[in-house]
Amino acid sequence: MRLLLVWLINAAALFALPYIFDSIRVDSFYTALIVALILGLINTLIRPVLLVLTLPITILTLGLFIFVLNGLLLWFIASFIKGFTIAGFWPAVFGAIVYSLISWAATSFILGEKKS
Repeated sequence: MRLLLVWLINAAALFALPYIFDSIRVDSFYTALIVALILGLINTLIRPVLLVLTLPITILTLGLFIFVLNGLLLWFIASFIKGFTIAGFWPAVFGAIVYSLISWAATSFILGEKKS
């Protein structure tokens, strides 16, 4: 149940991005659900490998390259999902940052702290 709720929160965060950035477009909430699902799968399966491969440049930039990597992954997803477009590299980077902040804030507000 928690996983489904986090997925819906992430889709809502993606659906909010066009209201913040003119260069990002999401056609429908259904598209946002698909993008959130694919982004979650890529972040789970591919992102750890990319983080290890780019570790030297991440250390050299004091961790700022992770923002670039997140933006590239979001831009990559936008390149093959119909109905989800990002106009360029920098809008993808800033969109990834804002998406992460919205998703984190909404998840912690709605789900609260997990009791152990």
